[in-house]
Amino acid sequence: VTAVPENFKPVSVPHAPFLFRFEFSDVLTLKFFGVFFTFLFTDIFDTIGTLMGVAEQAKLIDEKGNIPNVKNALLADAIGTVAGACLGTSTVTSYVESSAGVAAGARTGLSSVVTAGFFVLALLFTPLFALVPSCATAPALIFVGFLMMQSVTSIKFSEITDGIPAFITILVMPFGYSISKGIAFGMIAYVISKVAGRKAKEISPVTWILAAVFVFALAIKAI
Repeated sequence: VTAVPENFKPVSVPHAPFLFRFEFSDVLTLKFFGVFFTFLFTDIFDTIGTLMGVAEQAKLIDEKGNIPNVKNALLADAIGTVAGACLGTSTVTSYVESSAGVAAGARTGLSSVVTAGFFVLALLFTPLFALVPSCATAPALIFVGFLMMQSVTSIKFSEITDGIPAFITILVMPFGYSISKGIAFGMIAYVISKVAGRKAKEISPVTWILAAVFVFALAIKAI
């Protein structure tokens, strides 16, 4: 399934990076704020969803469902996002594929440092790694999905107002190819379900605000 091109050379020099090449012409325009909110909410909730999945796999969540030192984890992700943008890369954020590493025993973060080192070496062997087909990496993603699905057993599907939003969240994530989209639609569905089920008192003020923000963000994308 892999076609090796003619005159193939496994080693190549990386392209010159786009260091600090900022574009200020669209700042404070409608387009700017649309992109800003899109990346903001995508990054925030992709990261939160990833943290929950990875922390669950690592058994780091306490009895109340909280993640210890979550502030530091979010700060590290935010620094990576800003630094990546300044260095001209695509948005740097945490990936749920990390749960595969956690399942293999990674806990302290040293594995991430080693992985980063291998990525630096991979810059010199881009043509070689480009030959790896998607069918070779798919099993790893299937295993990640399997690890994440284990948490579904803790959802109370007997309570419809909880089960339906959870189902919508799980459904939208793969079809929308985005953790943040799954959380957004799930949050909106949660509010609608609770109101329809005459259990609006169970909706916290923060959930109301987030649902409104998600509706606003989806409306901006639609425009």
